[in-house]
Amino acid sequence: MIRARRSRIVATLGPASSSSEMIIALARAGADVFRLNFSHGSHEGHAAVYAAIRAAEAVVDRPLGILADLQGPKLRVGKFADGPVQLISGQTFRFDSDPTPGDITRVCLPHPEILIAMRPGATLLLDDGKLRMTVTEAGPGYAITTVLNGGKLSERKGVAVPDVVIPMSPLTPKDREDLAFALRLGVDWIALSFVQAPEDMAELRRIVEGRAAVLAKIEKPQALERLDAILDLCDGVMVARGDLGVEMAPEEVPVAQKVILRAARERGIPVIVATQMLESMTNSPTPTRAEASDVANAVYEGADAVMLSAESAAGDYPIESVSMMNRIIERVERDPRWPELMSAEQPHADDDADVLVTAAAGAAKTGSTRCLVAFTTTGATARRLARERPLQPVLALSPQIDAVRRMTLVWGVEPRVSAQPDSLEVVTTDAANRALELKLVEPGERLLIVAGTPFGAPGAANLLRLAHAPFAPRKR
Repeated sequence: MIRARRSRIVATLGPASSSSEMIIALARAGADVFRLNFSHGSHEGHAAVYAAIRAAEAVVDRPLGILADLQGPKLRVGKFADGPVQLISGQTFRFDSDPTPGDITRVCLPHPEILIAMRPGATLLLDDGKLRMTVTEAGPGYAITTVLNGGKLSERKGVAVPDVVIPMSPLTPKDREDLAFALRLGVDWIALSFVQAPEDMAELRRIVEGRAAVLAKIEKPQALERLDAILDLCDGVMVARGDLGVEMAPEEVPVAQKVILRAARERGIPVIVATQMLESMTNSPTPTRAEASDVANAVYEGADAVMLSAESAAGDYPIESVSMMNRIIERVERDPRWPELMSAEQPHADDDADVLVTAAAGAAKTGSTRCLVAFTTTGATARRLARERPLQPVLALSPQIDAVRRMTLVWGVEPRVSAQPDSLEVVTTDAANRALELKLVEPGERLLIVAGTPFGAPGAANLLRLAHAPFAPRKR
């Protein structure tokens, strides 16, 4: 089952889409990676869904990736004595550590980390940014604010502090339990929420110890300020536009998306564009024209993947949502202007391996090459090829199933498990046979093989070879 497109689709699973039959249907409709949202559900439920995804791989005859998305800290106000309060612009309102239920003048903020970080001039956003306040006075255990944009405030509503670094780890006790469970399951990717600094990703990497690929969700302005250092510690990144849009002005979010995409492409790590992509399809069988354009623009920018959230997890039309996203991507990639627009930001080669991969992609452009084949142990060679955005399909062959599944998120790569070759002749034979078997080439057509020697040792690609697809499969 070969995709007729390069950008990948991440589909979130939930109450509307967790059955075995639905997972198979979503994979056939176009989903490449399935997201398990650990903000919801039980460990037992996630284990059942994990097993169903692994079973679906055999049915659809292609690897499927699994991304575990950790909840992260949820910062919320405390309770009110008499229900919601109506705050008026210009009034004074106090946040403190007193657990007594609040009223029209104050409420408990049960997060000492926020109160410690408060300073005059800081901004507080409540209820997804509907209410806005500025701090006028702060001290031990309290912050006094002036309401800038008033409205109804209910208990347990979320709090965001966009211009302050909060001294807390993004890994809560719940996240640590969920992370340990996800690693025992064998998920392919771990997404960390609430990333503020490179130290957050370093902490995650220390815990994961290579058992999964790690991905930073960029949803805090503070993360953008240290984006390069954060991405240097990532295997992938997500543009989490929902929370990012709460803490930034709406007009800043598209710019931030482009900055993150370019920085990720420069490093050759996959980037997911997420949140509200086809949101109206949660309750409608068709998207708005603006939503279709939003997905298309991410594809034109060269995003590795676009993601569905509530549309596939809890919506009325999960299959239609995936199918629509698939159709939008395919249509963009048929646009003759798409390659030029996508490749406007060309990264430079950093080392010998990048130079060889750049040469391979360049050779493919100038000749009649129909397919690029990367023999890779960890997936690094395939990711380097994908960074060049070749228009030919990239067949990535690896003896490691975990590496193959992680590559399901990478632009333009068709990953498959293959036996470890032990000679150049075997490399050539296996590459030609698998490309022919998957119909990536026709008999007699040319393919370009990238590999590294000694075979089986992780390291830089140092071998480039031209071959032709046989008219009948060759024996090893």
